[in-house]
Amino acid sequence: MSFSTFIILIIIGLLAGVVSGFVGVGGGILMIPLLIFFLGLSQFEAQGTALTAMLPPIGILAAMNYFKAGYVKWEYAVVIALTFVIGGYFGSNMSLSLNPITVRKIFGVIMFLAAIKLIFSK
Repeated sequence: MSFSTFIILIIIGLLAGVVSGFVGVGGGILMIPLLIFFLGLSQFEAQGTALTAMLPPIGILAAMNYFKAGYVKWEYAVVIALTFVIGGYFGSNMSLSLNPITVRKIFGVIMFLAAIKLIFSK
């Protein structure tokens, strides 16, 4: 790994961590496009790398701050976590069965729809 790649990864990690901690997104919305555009990863490499990178920091540090502030509903989190594992398994299988360009387009549409919803909701 080159020094410039290392610096880009640090910047991506910091940005994704801040955005995840700030607005509660998984970081993938930011990490995946940055990994593709700045480091040339494929859609699948970016998705796999982002998922792997998010496991420890989101599960530990960001959640700890929300827990300390009294903003964690444990019963909700447990159900989501358990079903996320199942959904992640099936979602990754579905994704890997498609052409990476198709997956990138689906990802883009999801981000676009989420942006429209956030921009125009009250």
